[in-house]
Amino acid sequence: MIPSLRKYLAPFLIVTLLLVTSCAQQPASRYEGAQKDSTEGPQRNQTIAKEATQGSQFNKFFPKSSDGYERVYTQEKKGFSQAVLKQEGKEIAKLSISDTVGNEIAKKKFEQSSQKISGYPAIQQGKNTTAVLVEDRYQVKVSSSELDANEREEWLEKFNLRGLANLR
Repeated sequence: MIPSLRKYLAPFLIVTLLLVTSCAQQPASRYEGAQKDSTEGPQRNQTIAKEATQGSQFNKFFPKSSDGYERVYTQEKKGFSQAVLKQEGKEIAKLSISDTVGNEIAKKKFEQSSQKISGYPAIQQGKNTTAVLVEDRYQVKVSSSELDANEREEWLEKFNLRGLANLR
């Protein structure tokens, strides 16, 4: 009698164990917070407009690598492209171009600007970022805690802003 009980008891216990562990509460994924922020956060209603420029089209307008500075592209998606600026292997700034088509909030920041860089309205965003708005559409930014405002302006002037203005 005992041998036949063992024959059925072992598979029964294994099946029970599998059922119990598969129904247990799983720990939260490390990506769950990011997903929640992107779908429920303050930017949840901001979508990329269908007519937004592909990020790859922006790359030719970034400053070239030269004089001990290296430009390394880090992100590219519809409506946005970003590169880091490195000097001697150390990241010193983030450079970006974004298409603000359909994003009136992004454009509105430039309405009261009295500062111009290469003829385009410019603003300081906090103490580490300088941005220009090209042709009321393309926002070009240099963000850095290593560079002061004048140096960030010089880097903005190294972008091909006139070429970007003609992108449409």
